[in-house]
Amino acid sequence: MSIEPKKIKILLVEDSPLMRKMEVKTLETIGFEGIIEADDGNIAVSILQSDQQVDLIISDWNMPNMSGFELHVWVRADAKCKAIPFLMATGQSDRAQAEKATEAGVSSFIAKPFNAEELRVRIEE
Repeated sequence: MSIEPKKIKILLVEDSPLMRKMEVKTLETIGFEGIIEADDGNIAVSILQSDQQVDLIISDWNMPNMSGFELHVWVRADAKCKAIPFLMATGQSDRAQAEKATEAGVSSFIAKPFNAEELRVRIEE
């Protein structure tokens, strides 16, 4: 499937400012411009409850206040958001964590750090 990056609005949820900056640059490298940033799951929920369009969520797993997994559970339970594709990113290479996310309905899973090509492939999935 081919995607049109300029038409897609991405909610990037990452608590580390440095990692978030790197991920934004990676997304921009593959043509994405509509990137909305959130520091944690609570801020992401506020954004999702607003009228902003979100076509894809990319979230870190480990964050304070509300983890990426807790955010995913909230997204899948919310009538307005449940169909939004959700890409879980983590710096841990824990197979059990990946299985838990997949069983919960995460659209795709990517290990950090990732490069532009890896991210493009996961988004297209």
